[in-house]
Formats: sequence, structure tokens, C-alpha cells
Amino acid sequence: MGLLGKDGVSDAAAMPDAASASGTVPPVTVLPVTDVIFDYCDVLLDWRPRLALEDVADRDTLDGFFAADAAYGFWHYDALSDSGWSEERIIDDYAAHHGGDGLIMRTYFSRQRLALYDMIDGMPMLLRDLDRAGVRLWGLTNFTTAFVQAAHRKFGWLGLLRDTVVSSEERLRKPDAEIYRRAIRRFGVDPATTAFVDDKARNADAATAMGLHGIRFTSARQVRSALGVD
Repeated sequence: MGLLGKDGVSDAAAMPDAASASGTVPPVTVLPVTDVIFDYCDVLLDWRPRLALEDVADRDTLDGFFAADAAYGFWHYDALSDSGWSEERIIDDYAAHHGGDGLIMRTYFSRQRLALYDMIDGMPMLLRDLDRAGVRLWGLTNFTTAFVQAAHRKFGWLGLLRDTVVSSEERLRKPDAEIYRRAIRRFGVDPATTAFVDDKARNADAATAMGLHGIRFTSARQVRSALGVD
């Protein structure tokens, strides 16, 4: 545990700030790391929503459903789901805009656990190493409670997280500043000694604005280096 010293506290961990998202060289910050808060999708979890429907719908249908610019398509409703809309409300709204009974959306929800493909390479070992060093681990995710619970059932390593703030419960999504405030209060962490890891630059930047040390995730190796974990 290179820079993680006595009781898991870092004496001189070099942490990148939000500038890392733009590729510039960040200043070095001397940081005693006591806590790390992780996003879930594309940081801890390899989430592939299309897998839930690949064997029940043809390619053209899936391309249209998952298109980034599709009006009232999957990503529109994914954001609403993360914001607290119930599955039935989303199915009804999808049907209202597309006609029919919203079967593809209903099918997705019934099979959504299949979207939890795996954990991101290297992240289980990083969680293990941080936990063994005495660093407290937490989660903050734009996700639903049902999905978080399913992920914890499937991937035992997520049990190393002591608690998780879930956007669907809070009815707030990152990068809203309030959801970071709630996480800080609920976890009882000191922002000055807490890192936040997210794959989206805007979410890492928002964490930094709240006094946390935002790290934009690119790989487990990159985060391991940023936290000074050998």
C-alpha cells in the first residue's frame, strides 16, 4: 500500500483535480485519504443495458430503442428512472408516446438484471486493497434501488461499500450539488480527505466544487495510481 500509511491514511497521495478531464497536468495535492466514494455504472459495474433485450428483439428495433437521439427512447426514460419514476409510470408514458402497450420497455424491466454484465476489470481488487488499508468505501450513483440491490446480490465485492446514496431514492441526480451534500452528511465524511470517482467529468467536477477530490475514472489502474495504491 505505497502511499497509504498507518491506519490506511495517506501521507502524500497525489490526486488529480478536475483538470485531468481535459488532459492538462493537474497540480499535486497532499491528501490523507480516509474515504472513497464510487459511482457504480462504468466505474464499478460494466453495465450493458442492450444485453437485456438482445435475444428478444431484432437489431433495427434495438438500434432505434437505444439511439442516443431517440425522442422518448431508452436513455430518456433511464434518466427518469434514475430520478425516481416507477417502472409502471415509465411503461405507461412510453406507451402513450409510441402506441401499443409499451412491451419493449416492460420486457426490459423484467430482464434488466441481465444488463449487469460484470464488474469493471481491476475494481474488485482495488476495493479489497483500499478496505484492507482501512479506507472507508461508499457509493453514490445515478441508478435505481432495485438495480443497486441486484448488483449487490450478483457481485459480492460490492459488500465492501458501507452505504450507497441512490438517485432514485433521493429524486436527485448527479451533478446536482444537493445529492453530494446528502452523501457527505449521511456517510459522515470529511470532504477534505474524501475522493469521489466517476466516469463523467461533469460529475467529478461537481464533487470537486463541493470540496471533495473528484477523479474522472478511466481505468482501475489510473484510479489506483491517483490514490497511491501499489
